[in-house]
Amino acid sequence: MTNSERVMIFVDGSNLYFSLKKIKASKPELPSLMQFSLKRLGEKLCDNDRKLIRTYYYNAALDMSKDKEAYQSQQKWFAKVQATPDTELVLAKRHRRVDKDGRVYYSIKGDDIHLAIDMLKYAFNNAYDTAILVTGDGDFYPAIRAVKEYGKRVEHAYFKSGHSSLLSQECDRNTLLDPLIEDLFDYAK
Repeated sequence: MTNSERVMIFVDGSNLYFSLKKIKASKPELPSLMQFSLKRLGEKLCDNDRKLIRTYYYNAALDMSKDKEAYQSQQKWFAKVQATPDTELVLAKRHRRVDKDGRVYYSIKGDDIHLAIDMLKYAFNNAYDTAILVTGDGDFYPAIRAVKEYGKRVEHAYFKSGHSSLLSQECDRNTLLDPLIEDLFDYAK
């Protein structure tokens, strides 16, 4: 690949968070999750040989009334995402649900569809040559196939704890992020 290859990275934020949380539990010596760097992730995935056009990060805001501290922490993370060069924060909705036992929980709605539509839209508009999907969610399989029909390459970057073999089979390249984990944090903070 040459540095004329244009790359866009699409990050499933919730999937990334829970994967990092599992890794942090087993590697407490790692810095705070707030020190995870989307910029460093982009640099590693582009191998310095390709041009990173933009990174898109998809998630939904927590409910402040449920946990003010978690909400404030997430808002700080979102501010960090927005301050990262060439990175866009795309927020979906979080919906309140009640399970069959009456317990309240919240689910994110719309983040996956936003991500899939953006991958397709930018492929159709010829905005990139290669899409890198950072997730372990196998639901993106149809979007990957559609993007490839536009003649684009799709790569899968994932952590062992959130791995989808379906995505790995469909993508042109797969990158296990676990061996790179220590290089994906800002240690100076």
